[in-house]
Amino acid sequence: MSQIENSNAGGVTVGCPKEIKKQENRVALTPGGTLQLVRNGVKVVVQSGAGEGAAYSDAEYAKAGAEIVSSEREVFNAADLIVKVKEPQPSEIEMLREGQTLFTYLHLAADKELTESLVKTGVTGIAYETVQVGSRLPLLEPMSEVAGRMSVMVGAYFLAKHAGGRGTLLGGVPGVLPGRVTILGGGTCGTNAAKVATGIGADTTVMEISSERMTWLDTAVPSARTRYSSESALIEELPRTDLLVGAVLVPGRKAPKLVTREMLGLMREGTVLVDIAVDQGGCIETTRATTHEDPVYTEEGVIHYCVANMPGAYARTSTQALTSVTLPYLQLLATNSLEVACEIAPEMTGGINCHEGKLTSREVAEAHDLEWSEPF
Repeated sequence: MSQIENSNAGGVTVGCPKEIKKQENRVALTPGGTLQLVRNGVKVVVQSGAGEGAAYSDAEYAKAGAEIVSSEREVFNAADLIVKVKEPQPSEIEMLREGQTLFTYLHLAADKELTESLVKTGVTGIAYETVQVGSRLPLLEPMSEVAGRMSVMVGAYFLAKHAGGRGTLLGGVPGVLPGRVTILGGGTCGTNAAKVATGIGADTTVMEISSERMTWLDTAVPSARTRYSSESALIEELPRTDLLVGAVLVPGRKAPKLVTREMLGLMREGTVLVDIAVDQGGCIETTRATTHEDPVYTEEGVIHYCVANMPGAYARTSTQALTSVTLPYLQLLATNSLEVACEIAPEMTGGINCHEGKLTSREVAEAHDLEWSEPF
């Protein structure tokens, strides 16, 4: 993104509400980010307690120059530009209004009802996960890194017998072979999962379809094997897999279902799968979203961990990583018109999922068989 311009400073109020999705402890704006916005002439309103889950106090936000208000409604009423972490919940949809801008993870391709409700509000919805620079998703990458690394950590835990698993230690011990980890997708999530899996000594295979990416992985994670991903290859890998990690993402679209229920039946009882792609509908047929409060269920004898906001478990690290990449775009939106912001950073246009009562994402429209139009 080019250097931020400041042609409309002082005209926009940025609002940061407390996240209300279950067990979501991240916050969309740090006190440091607040200070930077305020120094650029932007008014910032923060809901009391918004940063508690990430260990940021109201006093830190106030010291940075934010106005602290007691309720989320006060934030929504005051703000022209609302910055969040997760998709708006039903009570938040009701508070959105025409002319506002919502900047957050939306994941609309997985939820038709949310898509239609958000479009009806007339709000401009800009999704972190569809801002794309070349082949990169810069606002999704930090959370993909956290979720990828976390996937092996939680998978290893649930493989323990007391947690319901088969009782396999992924790293093995001298004289005992290590457990096997199969990772579907060699993108940011899959690469970070492979780094942790190989780091603890697991026998790790990354399934990928891009020969270029497999060549890169061969250098980046030399202890992991790569294998071209196909149905027949998966059928060979699943019976010997202890931990299956779903790390497939198609920007703005529903994740493809790579593993059917029948294929899942090839895995042994007490093995574990972690579907990181659950926000986009999941890449395994038996996936359904869970929460940190109740993270797992069992289908076909396989323990499923399908928490839809995995990085929320490590809220402070995730908040810092997320805001380090979203803040420049937030500042751009707060100090320029939407059209000018998209001229300065053309990738922002791809982030606009809805605008002025219209759906503006082709991928979301195709996922739900809806009409769409260009934002401008």
